[in-house]
Amino acid sequence: MRIGPHALPNRLFVAPMAGVTDRPFRQLCKRLGAGYAVSEMVTSRADLRDSLKTSRRLNHDGEVAPIAVQIAGTDAEMMAEATRYNIDRGAQIIDINMGCPAKKVCNKWAGSALMQDETLALDIVAAVVEAAAPHGVPVTLKMRTGWCNEQKNAVAIALGAEARGVAMVTVHGRTREQGYKGEAEYATIAAVKAALRIPVCANGDITSPQKARAVLDATGADALMIGRAAQGRPWIFREIAHYLDTGEIAAPPPTLQVRDWLIEHLHDHYSLYGERAGVRTARKHIGWAVHGLPGGQDFRARMNLIEHTAEQAQAVHAFLGALADVHPSWPQTAATADTEEQAA
Repeated sequence: MRIGPHALPNRLFVAPMAGVTDRPFRQLCKRLGAGYAVSEMVTSRADLRDSLKTSRRLNHDGEVAPIAVQIAGTDAEMMAEATRYNIDRGAQIIDINMGCPAKKVCNKWAGSALMQDETLALDIVAAVVEAAAPHGVPVTLKMRTGWCNEQKNAVAIALGAEARGVAMVTVHGRTREQGYKGEAEYATIAAVKAALRIPVCANGDITSPQKARAVLDATGADALMIGRAAQGRPWIFREIAHYLDTGEIAAPPPTLQVRDWLIEHLHDHYSLYGERAGVRTARKHIGWAVHGLPGGQDFRARMNLIEHTAEQAQAVHAFLGALADVHPSWPQTAATADTEEQAA
């Protein structure tokens, strides 16, 4: 699997998710089997680049290549300038956000709202590709099947993007109108794949190794992008890879191994966010990890009262250590974590 000049280890990708796929989480997923990960959405607005939030999203210190940055905006020249700005700061792939369904994004005609204006959408694609080309940086596009069920124009936009030089297209199998409700459909993704020569990545409701195989079969896609199913279970990439290679379900990881992964992730997280923000932003990652575990709900309630990173990490270490005494292998939980965080 390649994106432009970049050869990837496999075809299992981490979806860009606002408030989730920061550098520590991307690194964790890559260590646990993901072949590629895209950053959180970064605004194209120059006046917001100096904010602490944006600076953290642009932090690529020690990140495993290729470094992919997703940008969002509604003005072609601003998006071109954001492309150059991010390339100067280490981006090796630029991804255009045309898939985010969040109201605060769509109300500004960014994200999936761009799919309502194909001319503007493709003008933005052309401007970004032109800005990235002198640097040899490929551009990818992430979008939905359309704005609503009556306006599914993913094939038309994908063809236009390919003609303007995009290296890969990712399609989430829902319209913007659906948000994350209902079930993803894969017929539109299959139609996009049939129409294009460039790689196509399928996204949406890939929650298990068996579902991964089914989506590949249904769409003919070149790659799979996993988002919410990786929250609290970042080793899902390793599980899917094993199943695709062997047809067998991998044994669950040892509980102590999961504990070590989570503790390592927490310390990396704290190093990026600092003491005050780190302890608070880590709570969602811990909550996803313990969701559905025996005693997980009570632990989460206690953990949310902890105000210091060292105490938080110690509490996680102790809880998962005690869990390992009863469950040497990671328990199979009934459902993935519920979350308001959305994939872009």
